[in-house]
Parts: sequence; structure tokens; C-alpha cells
Amino acid sequence: MTANRLLSARWLATGGAIVLAGVVGVALLLHDGGAACAAPPSTSTKSGKATFYDLAGTQGNCSFAPPADDLYVALGKTQYAGATSCGSYIDVTGPKGKVRVKVFDSCPECPVGHLDLSRTAFKKIADEVQGVVPIKYKAVRNASTPGPMSIKFVEGSSKYWWAVLIDNHANPIKSVQAKGPGGSWMTASHATYNYWIIDRNTGSGPFKIKITDTYGHTVTATNIKLKPNKAQTTSVRLTTGKAAAAAAPPKKKSKASASASPSASASASAKPTKSPAAAPLVESTTAEVAAPEPDVALAAAAPTSSCD
Repeated sequence: MTANRLLSARWLATGGAIVLAGVVGVALLLHDGGAACAAPPSTSTKSGKATFYDLAGTQGNCSFAPPADDLYVALGKTQYAGATSCGSYIDVTGPKGKVRVKVFDSCPECPVGHLDLSRTAFKKIADEVQGVVPIKYKAVRNASTPGPMSIKFVEGSSKYWWAVLIDNHANPIKSVQAKGPGGSWMTASHATYNYWIIDRNTGSGPFKIKITDTYGHTVTATNIKLKPNKAQTTSVRLTTGKAAAAAAPPKKKSKASASASPSASASASAKPTKSPAAAPLVESTTAEVAAPEPDVALAAAAPTSSCD
């Protein structure tokens, strides 16, 4: 049997979030109070099981549109971690192969280690008729993305209250801050439907928006205009890419350094989406080019427990 039994609850949760997100006075009620046992999937390999489902509606609880390749996953409450996992990637290996999926949705009834895949993703690791299969899985650090980060103000945003949806960040986001001309940094709170919300008079912008991931990498997008329902493509990436490479110190010419690592090659070859005339500029930070931290950073960034 597949995980289609979960559709009703998941669709209702997503639909409720969308409706309430546009209501200024109510949206904050949907923030996650913080579970004692909540952490994104670890970058170390874990064992679990996979099922599949068909999406009801046009998006999951992370509020993203489905990825173009239709490869996505819904996580249980613990690993969804109040939307912290949204937009990150997981490698899943099953009886017949391996697939990389984007965290796109929540699965309220799934325990830790139960990954509910899109039908397309499931068919890459197992035969559809099996329904439930054993898997190995792990979170992917610095996964490549289709392009640089995009930022979209949601419907109902104004200078008195606004919320943004951030996509193409790959690593889980730890914090978001913003400031307008002459203002100070304001810290956004994170809703369980993956909107970053500032509930105060922010001014009319344009804004600088500073994004920090759970590994400590930080980038700042500038000239972000307060235009609800319009995705603004930035020139920044949290993962290895054009922005980080430009700020990195030059390497000495040698036989060893001449050949780029597979991940660096993949990122360098990806062409950022063409920005409009008023495209946000890049403002790099020293943390962006800092030496990589150990893989345990992801688990350390969220409350730890025996859940994972």
C-alpha cells in the first residue's frame, strides 16, 4: 500500500497555511512552538523506509512549487523540524537505485526515518508495486541548485508586516535578517509553512536580506523590492557557486589544483538565471568563504535527541 492515505491531512494543512498567510493578524499563530524532538536529517547515512504519494493541489507545506524534475520528499514532524528542512536535499538509496530529492512537504503521520517520496522519485529506487521499501538516506550538504536564490514577498506583505519565501538555498536556513535604507537589522521568525516573517513596520525598502544556513555560511542579497507575489532572482548562493568562488582566494597553479572536484565543477557550470534590470547585487561575507565545518554542524544547529 502506498502513502496516499496521508494526502487529505497534508493537503488540508497546506491549504490552511496558504489562506492564513495572507491574513496579517493570524499568520503568526501558525509558527511552530518548537518540539523537544526535532532536527533535520543528518548528513550521516541512516536506515529507514520509503513510500510514495501523489501531490494534492499545487504545492506542499514548504510552499514551493513542485521541482521541475518532480523529485521531492515529505518528512515527518521531527525531521521536517518546523520547516527548517525545507529546500534542502536528501540522497535516498533503495533496492533498485539512488535518487536525490528536495524537501518539499511534511508528512504528519511519518515517524523518523519514514520518507514519503513523490511517485517519480520512488520509481527510481524501487518498483511501484512494492509500495513500501527499506532505504538508506542522508542529507546532502552544499547540493547544487537550478540557479541562485530567489526571494518572493507573499500576498498581504506591506511595510507594516511582511513575509518572504526563499528558494534555491539547498542548505537548511538557520536565520534571516533584513534592513531597509538607514535602518537596523530586523530578525525574521520562521513559520511552519516556510515563510520568514517580520511583524513590525519595516519601511518600504528596498531591503538587504541576510541569509545564514545551519553550517554558518552567510550571504546578503541587496535591492530586494517590496513587491508581493513576484519572485526576485538574486545573484547569491549559499552553496558552492559563482558568488562564493569569486570571493575565494586564488589557488596556486599545480597539477592537483588544476582538476576541480565534482561538486565544484557542477556548481561552476550551472548558469544563474538571468536577472531583470533591477537585479539584486551580491554582498559577500567572510563566513561565506570560511573553511567547511564538520558534518555534525547540521545536527548541532537544531535540538538534538535520540530521534534521528
